[in-house]
Amino acid sequence: MGHWWVRNIVEPGKLPLTLALFSFVLSFVVVRSIARLIRAGRGPFRNVTPGGMHIHHVVPGVVLAVVGGFGAVASGRHGAGAAVCAVLFGTGAGLVLDEFALLLYLADVYWSDQGRKSVEIVVLTAALVGLVLGGFLPFGVNALSPQEIHDRGALAANAALNFAFALVALSKGKPRTALIGAVVPFVALIGAVRLARPVSPWARRFYRHRHRTRARAMRRAYRHDRRWAGPRRRLEEFIGGAPDPDRTGPARRDGGPPR
Repeated sequence: MGHWWVRNIVEPGKLPLTLALFSFVLSFVVVRSIARLIRAGRGPFRNVTPGGMHIHHVVPGVVLAVVGGFGAVASGRHGAGAAVCAVLFGTGAGLVLDEFALLLYLADVYWSDQGRKSVEIVVLTAALVGLVLGGFLPFGVNALSPQEIHDRGALAANAALNFAFALVALSKGKPRTALIGAVVPFVALIGAVRLARPVSPWARRFYRHRHRTRARAMRRAYRHDRRWAGPRRRLEEFIGGAPDPDRTGPARRDGGPPR
């Protein structure tokens, strides 16, 4: 394990990205857990409200992300400085994206249905960074044997092909399938070969004059949404917490609370 870590992570300069990804996920888990404890009135944690003004954790997140980002640019990919900056940046990014919905709606929608977008964007970001880390893992290693070159080349080709299938699935209106499929083999292939959702770019382009196919796509989308809406909602509530019953309306464009 130690040899694999040095050869595939440290040697090609991927340690900062690895630390940033770990810090990103950890900061999201920690801050979301603390927020849920505050909401439930448990533990010693409380909202930060100096002078009566609530300070959202996106504020220190922006500071950490800016400091870590500029520090990473200045320090390169190797050394202790790069590792520290990567941790700062990953932690700050986790704090910022945990309140992505607040930035999107310019309203405190953390515990509303709109707040679920923060969880979705965090999962999407972690998956994409993991894809970059794993997809480019074959490159940057010195003194490869012919067998290693062959194996790593095959891995890179498979990753590129899988990513192409994920793009097709995305064009068919299946972002979650594309996201999972970009990391897990064959999932994207299933999404790419099945019918597109009726409002997707693929359907608008290729189903325009195929009325039977479009009708089949609408029926399948209806059955799929009816079957998986409940489990998906329970999973989102398990990760991000259930929304407040009185905060499920749309966010106001003027920055006010949801109606």
